[in-house]
Amino acid sequence: MADANGKFADVPVRVRSWGYIVLVLAVAFIPSTLSPLFVAWITYQGMREFAHLFIPEFKRSTFPFLFMALLQALLLYFCSYREYLLLASFLCLGLIVFFRFGLKAKNGALLGMFFGAMACLLGFSHLAFIRAIKMDNDVLLGLKLIGYIVVLTELNDVFQYLMGKFFGRRKIVPRISPNKTIAGCIGGISLTIILSNLLGYFLLPFQNFLYFSLFGLLFGILGFWGDVLFSYLKRKADVKDTGTLIPGHGGLLDRIDSLIFNAPLFYVLILSLVN
Repeated sequence: MADANGKFADVPVRVRSWGYIVLVLAVAFIPSTLSPLFVAWITYQGMREFAHLFIPEFKRSTFPFLFMALLQALLLYFCSYREYLLLASFLCLGLIVFFRFGLKAKNGALLGMFFGAMACLLGFSHLAFIRAIKMDNDVLLGLKLIGYIVVLTELNDVFQYLMGKFFGRRKIVPRISPNKTIAGCIGGISLTIILSNLLGYFLLPFQNFLYFSLFGLLFGILGFWGDVLFSYLKRKADVKDTGTLIPGHGGLLDRIDSLIFNAPLFYVLILSLVN
């Protein structure tokens, strides 16, 4: 009994933290005019956590990341999607030039920070673009789409975690993430497909079982590998968490890392289906 209790001791705390994340993200995107500002804050916090992984001696400095966040907000407010992608890409390159020649950062740190800049600028920015999607007959479409992708992505993490706790035996990537199991992955993705159909029926602007199931499969798989990628980065950096934003639970990236990959893909897919 002691072993069982130990195995599941952290389940309530972790599930509660995921619930808080879903609630905060959903509420923060209700006023569409403030979405770019919230995404800019995510960019700021995310870049600080990437610095914690790759340039620990620089993690206390905030100015470069505040500057990036400000530019992120301005670009999201005043640029079209294509303009944003172009200018944000140049901003990522500019940041790397700063770290290379200003801080004399090593090649490994440069590569990690470049990935971080791409993730925070070009990944999280799609949340604002998703929120801005509109249809004449559904003024709340953008908010529904945000609710769909945020809930699906976060609960996919919950499902895979719980299925692994209850049924996981065989490890899937033991050297990178020892807690990941085949049963957790398959069971979590299966539940995500079911959830995608339930959410899609109420939140998406079309009714198609095949699309709903495909979304659940894609986002479940991306969520798994996104989590594995960040586990690998943390292992290489020899840290347990990306940060300390959420006391006892790690950093922001520890909880929303999968949105870096799911949000851009969802934006492209949903535009191709509603236009």
